Amino acid sequence: MIISHYEDKDTLMQQFNSDENMGLSSLQVEENRKKYGNNSLKAKKKKTFFQKYIDQFKDVMIIILLIAAVISFIVAFSEDDMAAFFEPILIVAIVVVNALMGVLQENKAEKAMEALMQLSSPHARVIRDGKQQMIDAKDLVVGDILILQDGDYVPADARLLEEFSLKVEESALTGESVPVEKDASQPVDLEAPLAERLNMVFSGCSILYGSAKAIVTQTGMNTEMGKIAKLIDNEVEMKTPLQMKLSQLGKYLGVLALVICFVIFVMGIIDGMDILEIFMTSVSLAVSAIPEGLPVIVTIVLSIGVSRMAKHKAIVKKLPAVETLGSTSIICSDKTGTLTQNKMTLVKMYTAQEKQLKDIDQAQSDADMNLLKAAVSCCDGDIEVNNGEEKPLGDPTETCLVAALMHKGITKQQVNEQYPRLFELPFDSNRKLMTTVNQIGDKRYAIVKGAYDILASRCLDDNMDVVNDTMLQMSQQALRVIAVGYKEVNDNESEYDNDYLENDLHFAGLLGMIDPPRPEAKKAVAECKKAGIKPIMITGDHVVTAGAIAKELGILNEGDMAITGVELDNMSDEEFDNKVTHISVYARVSPENKIRVVKTWQKKGYIVSMTGDGVNDAPALKASDIGCAMGITGTDVAKGAADLTLMDDNFSTIVAAVKEGRGIYNNIRKTVGFLLGTNIGEVVLVFLSMLFWKQAPLLSVQLLWVNLVTDSLPAIALGTEPIEDDVMYEKPRHKNESLFAHGLGIQVILQGFMFGCLALTAFRLGWRETGNIEVGRTMSFMVLSLSQIIHAYNMRSSKSLFKIGIFKNKNLNKAALISLLMVFIVLFVPAINDIFGLRILSLHFYISALILSFVPVLVLEIVKAFHLLK
Repeated sequence: MIISHYEDKDTLMQQFNSDENMGLSSLQVEENRKKYGNNSLKAKKKKTFFQKYIDQFKDVMIIILLIAAVISFIVAFSEDDMAAFFEPILIVAIVVVNALMGVLQENKAEKAMEALMQLSSPHARVIRDGKQQMIDAKDLVVGDILILQDGDYVPADARLLEEFSLKVEESALTGESVPVEKDASQPVDLEAPLAERLNMVFSGCSILYGSAKAIVTQTGMNTEMGKIAKLIDNEVEMKTPLQMKLSQLGKYLGVLALVICFVIFVMGIIDGMDILEIFMTSVSLAVSAIPEGLPVIVTIVLSIGVSRMAKHKAIVKKLPAVETLGSTSIICSDKTGTLTQNKMTLVKMYTAQEKQLKDIDQAQSDADMNLLKAAVSCCDGDIEVNNGEEKPLGDPTETCLVAALMHKGITKQQVNEQYPRLFELPFDSNRKLMTTVNQIGDKRYAIVKGAYDILASRCLDDNMDVVNDTMLQMSQQALRVIAVGYKEVNDNESEYDNDYLENDLHFAGLLGMIDPPRPEAKKAVAECKKAGIKPIMITGDHVVTAGAIAKELGILNEGDMAITGVELDNMSDEEFDNKVTHISVYARVSPENKIRVVKTWQKKGYIVSMTGDGVNDAPALKASDIGCAMGITGTDVAKGAADLTLMDDNFSTIVAAVKEGRGIYNNIRKTVGFLLGTNIGEVVLVFLSMLFWKQAPLLSVQLLWVNLVTDSLPAIALGTEPIEDDVMYEKPRHKNESLFAHGLGIQVILQGFMFGCLALTAFRLGWRETGNIEVGRTMSFMVLSLSQIIHAYNMRSSKSLFKIGIFKNKNLNKAALISLLMVFIVLFVPAINDIFGLRILSLHFYISALILSFVPVLVLEIVKAFHLLK
């Protein structure tokens, strides 16, 4: 047995058939996979289709309904009447179909979520066949050579081969809160506890600092994290806050429905009604009154929303994030790459020869071209062009110079050929300069580029006052400025050091570059403000640069403040609490600063979204209500702490996600309003009929059919309603706002009474005119069914149907057609309508029923015209 932390490296290499420099070959990868297994934790055993199906019957109301069916079967046996069996058989069939629909939709939602989670699965950098490759972490095998950098999650247990200032966060595994400093050469005792194995890194931990090369020694369930996973056998099902609210609502409705049913049952007994009939009517009414499928439907709607967000390049990790997004009121965004293009661009240049500051587009003179060529000859960066697409290679401040010259028709290769490099002094942070010696014609020149203040102090020129003024002007425009100088040198390379090459220079010029704002970011910021959301820039950049970009984007306006992390540190909590609403830019900030900003806004009752990409952003991402990690530049640690991953690192994607979140929440409100309104209508119908005439206006099977056919499909289809154009004109909702705020509760109750009264009118009309109660029930059934299907269209928007387009929701059209077909089957197919206790009617009854069914459209259109709905 190999003890990874105790054995020497060579033994491990030999055991796993690996090579430190070449890694595993493709053949060895497959051999090791077969021998040691995959790098994946065994998923908790999923519920089978049958188990999920049985779970659908755990609802109290469904159990009551099945008990009622059993009693009905017993009565049918005792009466020895075959016709009596139809009702209990139909009740069971409806319950079975309803459960089947629930399972199918649940499976569909689960698969959609699993597919989305694959998009943000962790990756690993390995050496295979002598080349560095990026692979899915699940494809790692024992023996793979891992390359680890700060911000990575460790994807498997591995023995360190070499490390550079490596610090690892192991609290998730060992409970040790202090980062562990690793040492690849540190000998470790055979019995050393996990926390003291300094030559190992472990799966699930994160690299906080430094880099390393390591050989994978354990994968999947054999890792230390996998051993812990074996101990965990309890499955925690995540419920969203909204689902919990709906669950509570269901309990309240359940109690209310049972009280009403008890009253109806007692009234029926007092009036001498058949006990079985009144019992079945009471029970079916209870089931009809409670939208037992509502939590499932809400989950489905949320899952649909998650899929739609993915199309906007926002991958949601947790369903509650969808709800929270809709109420976001503060967005704290990083600058580089999120609000800007993360692409340094040369925009201004100044030559000592012409003494004129120019836009790069206007720079065409020989002096301009000579300055650019000199700067590029002193660059290591380059631009690779494939199929017309430019790919920067190297430091952004260098590649932007190469790109600017290339756009003027001269490539880096041409410069290298014209000015061959003979010697170089690389850039370092102490000197803040880079120097090359190039052959130009028959002479050698040292070309120096770097920080202006350092280079200017080494120049011999007398007229630097004008240059200083130009430098100040460029700085005020938030440009990053590179200075260029030169001198003629001798050919004695033994003298080439920084003292000789980088002093007594001639000043050549200034090059001003900037990371420009994303074109779409300004529009997104304006949309935020329109939506009542305050965008805030939090960046590690200089306050002048950050402020200039923020002004251009519309984040920093008159009266707003831009402060540094140091200034924030010097503020007391009380002072910051008073000023926070006026601060729009934070520059040169620390991780602690970010958390303080988030928590201060949260104390004021705001929902805060935070973006980030680095390890130091993870605490703030976790502390915020919605953490948004960068999909391109983001570290695994940042993605792990976030609720949302932006696959394009774009601020406008956050805004699009907020818009989707608002739309999804509104669709859930529409779905809840529709289901409760129709269910209240059924309760009102039966209760008033029993109160006035001591007769059930619908049989239990009729009530159940209405509940199944006219509720579920249209409700799910409402969840797919396109987002309304003006959703971003609304103010963010408060996190404690009721689902029934803005009059939805009153609207649901009134609409429920309308449905109940319309169906009651139809029942009385058919019964009174013919003296046949079955005709009255047929009328009531038809009006209740059709009016509810039609009402689904009313619930699409608070605007007129004719304004938004009656049939624009194609999913609702399909759901309505299926529901209508099922209603018409029981109305008009002779053998079936007889089972349901329905009758074929005279033409004028059908016309009357249709007119009553369309009343909700007329009423709601009038209400909408007077803007009484919000």
